[in-house]
Amino acid sequence: MSGQSITDRITAAQHSVTGSAVAKAVCKATTHEVMGPKKKHLDYLIQCTNEMNVNIPQLADTLFERTANSSWVVVFKALITTHHLMMYGNERFIQYLASRNTLFNLNNYLDKSAMQGYDMSTFIRRYSRYLNEKALSYRLVAVDFTKMKRGIDGVMRTMNPEKLLKTLPIIQNQLDALLDFDANPNELTNGVINAAFMLLFKDSIRLFAAYNEGIINLLERYFDMKKNQCKEGLDIYKKFLARMTKLSEFLKVAEQVGIDQGDIPDLTQAPSSLLEALEQHLASVEGKKTKEVSAASRASALSSAVSTLANTGMSFSRMDEKEKQQALEEEQVRLQALKEQRLREISVVSNSTSTSASPSTLSGKMFYKENSSWPMDVTYEMQCNYFVNSSFYFLCLGFNFLDDVLQPTVPPQSQRATAANQQSRKILANDLDSSLANLVGSKSDMQWSQPTEKKLTGGTNWQAKTSTSTTWNPTPLPTIPHMVISVPPQVGAAPLMAPQSMMYTQPGLRPTNPFAPVSETQIQFM
Repeated sequence: MSGQSITDRITAAQHSVTGSAVAKAVCKATTHEVMGPKKKHLDYLIQCTNEMNVNIPQLADTLFERTANSSWVVVFKALITTHHLMMYGNERFIQYLASRNTLFNLNNYLDKSAMQGYDMSTFIRRYSRYLNEKALSYRLVAVDFTKMKRGIDGVMRTMNPEKLLKTLPIIQNQLDALLDFDANPNELTNGVINAAFMLLFKDSIRLFAAYNEGIINLLERYFDMKKNQCKEGLDIYKKFLARMTKLSEFLKVAEQVGIDQGDIPDLTQAPSSLLEALEQHLASVEGKKTKEVSAASRASALSSAVSTLANTGMSFSRMDEKEKQQALEEEQVRLQALKEQRLREISVVSNSTSTSASPSTLSGKMFYKENSSWPMDVTYEMQCNYFVNSSFYFLCLGFNFLDDVLQPTVPPQSQRATAANQQSRKILANDLDSSLANLVGSKSDMQWSQPTEKKLTGGTNWQAKTSTSTTWNPTPLPTIPHMVISVPPQVGAAPLMAPQSMMYTQPGLRPTNPFAPVSETQIQFM
């Protein structure tokens, strides 16, 4: 079985139609492909857990629904996705899982569709049991042991004896559920189970590191504990030695399946003399007769055991440092890629800007040549009264769109002022007739001619032709008043034109002389 099945494509399409991007990503991460979930889908889901507007219960319920599938591949990948989010996602995710009464009810799961389904169903049941135990541990102590602070001032090293004796059994139960996965190298035959085993390997390293620091704290406080506490502490230490042996076998399997030797820590057993010293101290506290052990030998055995366990803890922390370094390198690569992409975008924008801005550098001339004799600095005068002045130009950043097309020939402003002064001196005469004569003489470019006599067809001399049979009296048409609408100018702008009076005359009563006085029959509407 390889590639996405038709069912996967239909399910993804359904979530695309409904608009649920989170559910679509879950379906993409849990397809029928016999391989681990793709990193891009896991990264997207991790980012979703960090977003406050994402419904965490809905995300978890979608993963639970995928575990009800009949295919072992889908169920296994749903468990892997859940485990990945518990490890690297926001803490809100594991908090929600811990708040549920039940998580994965897969104790009786069995896929009978293929021979491989029988083998993988066993590991699915073990894997789901570990995830349930991991969520239960968080519910009991409100902390993830794989993420807690480690070191001399860590959580487990500074814990008081009462709380320490309650916390160490919880770590033991979670570690037991992890080691019960018990996979042999011959059984790790596909990408799905290998992905699950890799996550379990990382959890085992971090979980045992916290376990190891708890044991160091226990040994340092053991000889100062009460009788009941010493008994519980001795039992915890014995179980610790047994789990150390089982963990070493688990790490051997990890080495055989190809995990780097540098990622596998060294497990060094504590000296057996320490166990004898602990047992003798408990017997002496209970009042039993035992062989006396000197304080010096007891202190030597204790310091040797603590030093050995501390070195083991340091070797366990190497994997975390290497993983942090790898994460930093990936972040640097991603940052460099983003920088290169941003530089390409800036270069494209700058090129397009220079190309679009090149016509505007022509100093107002659309067809500019390098050897043109036109000066580069051309100053255009902005006219405030655009509609009254005939020398209006369309200006935009010093660019003339019309370029003197359809513009009247207007003399310069100085010449107009001089001509106006001369005309004003000529026009100013003693009477109206001489003033009009001077005005006509100044218009040298106009051709004046005596108007010919025209036959009047209307006005006061017009008479209607009467018929021989019928006499018609001219009936005047009723006058219709018209409204004068003036548009108020905008604020700060010059008026388009001054409102003019509208002269309306009745038909048939138009005067022949425009300079004649207005007759009584003419009506003026303002």
